[in-house]
Amino acid sequence: MSRPSWPEYFMSIAKMVAKRSTCLRRHVGAILVKDKRILATGYNGAPRGLRHCEEVGCIRQDGAIPSGERHELCRGLHAEQNAIIQAACHGIQIAGATLYCTNRPCVICSKMIINAGISKIYYEEGYNDPLAAQMLEEAGIELERIKT
Repeated sequence: MSRPSWPEYFMSIAKMVAKRSTCLRRHVGAILVKDKRILATGYNGAPRGLRHCEEVGCIRQDGAIPSGERHELCRGLHAEQNAIIQAACHGIQIAGATLYCTNRPCVICSKMIINAGISKIYYEEGYNDPLAAQMLEEAGIELERIKT
């Protein structure tokens, strides 16, 4: 058995975090890493204390809303958002950190990533959001797809 690279190692952890997701449509996990240390984790699901979609159903699914559209019509937060919020709640500085996420970020998450000062993103699965890609490129945030 060969030893995994750091990106492979952290992506495998992000995939484990995704297993906590309560979304009915997509399980996503994210971790923020700096200096080879995990700073925060996040998965997609309803805000703290609220019922999850697996309990009450999916607004997006019930309304036949296509993936990547009408993000505001969802009970859940994205994994990237939850990782950034977790760091903020615990006073953990994430500027200069690397994000490992099982999915490429949407435009809403991309704007948060840019303002949080995250410097690089590793992702496993694509997510078709041309505006997100354009904004991340303009901000100079490196994206790298990795398969584990």
